[in-house]
Amino acid sequence: MLELLAAVAFGLVIYQLLSRDPLAQYDTPDGEYFSSDNDSSSLQSIRLDIESDLGEARQLPLREQVGYLRQSLDSFFDKVEKAADFHPIDDPEVRGEWVLAPGVDCSRRLLYIHGGAFYVGSPKSHRVITSRLSEIANCAVLAVDYRLMPEHKRSQGIEDCRTAYDWLLTHDPQGENKQTTAVFIAGDSAGGNLTLSLLSWIRDTQRPVPNGAVALSPVTDMCMRNPSIKSNSEHDVILRPLYKLLNRLPRLLVMILSYFTTRYRPAHPDISPIYGDLANMPPILVHASDHEMLRDDGRRYVNKARQAGTDARLQLWQHMPHVWHIFYPNLPEADQAFEQIRLFINQHS
Repeated sequence: MLELLAAVAFGLVIYQLLSRDPLAQYDTPDGEYFSSDNDSSSLQSIRLDIESDLGEARQLPLREQVGYLRQSLDSFFDKVEKAADFHPIDDPEVRGEWVLAPGVDCSRRLLYIHGGAFYVGSPKSHRVITSRLSEIANCAVLAVDYRLMPEHKRSQGIEDCRTAYDWLLTHDPQGENKQTTAVFIAGDSAGGNLTLSLLSWIRDTQRPVPNGAVALSPVTDMCMRNPSIKSNSEHDVILRPLYKLLNRLPRLLVMILSYFTTRYRPAHPDISPIYGDLANMPPILVHASDHEMLRDDGRRYVNKARQAGTDARLQLWQHMPHVWHIFYPNLPEADQAFEQIRLFINQHS
């Protein structure tokens, strides 16, 4: 009964907020645009593969879908050749793996936080990205295996990323206690959310600041106010099944469901980094597709950060699927995006 009353009170507060969009002021300016080929055979093939895989998941009972998607994503890119070696971390403090391209400088380190809607994904599922990052950044990549929902609380995943960052600063792949000469943080989608949330925590707790951060198609607003969630709903083959369902529900109900699944109010900066103070952050590079549902999550975050004085940059690609980087090397646009990340990392090393 007490939980019901709390939900009603929470709902009334949210109802007052729903009539306005406090983030609309950050819809402009646009970022830097990169063109791409909407009709390429590679892109069409990828779309068909994604639709087929998601279609099979939807045939299963809801309680089995998470397990299916986890297994499917972990094996989806098994046949893609990767330059790096992968070494499980043997330490009780941190779960994950080291990703080492040949000859990298292990004093240069990058924490990678995978995506997957906070429910799926792992270091294994995102090896295409982490291997390429190790190559282009000349660094050892720590891919953290943070705890996922629903088995664990959202706060535990956040805690794992914070612990991994502290650990990264003093540990190298040989297990030695060595300081870094450069450190970066990167993540995609849900991992982009965790990346940006982590930056605020690092600043607020006076920890060593990373040289820079990269967020690929990040979630920044758990209130789901941004216009592209609806305007791009027909274009986004990856996020469409989830967001189309949520778009059918009353906004008030979505907010209440968000609270009960995360135990955070939707606008809490720990889960919606756009609502936090974005001043005094390290340099940030955000990538998004102009045709994905989370485009404006990235756009609004960058514009608010820039207004706060942070060196933040938004780069947009046309027609690309959500986190298209993971389809390297099959998509030329993924190679193009990694080149922009390389330039950013070199600039801030």
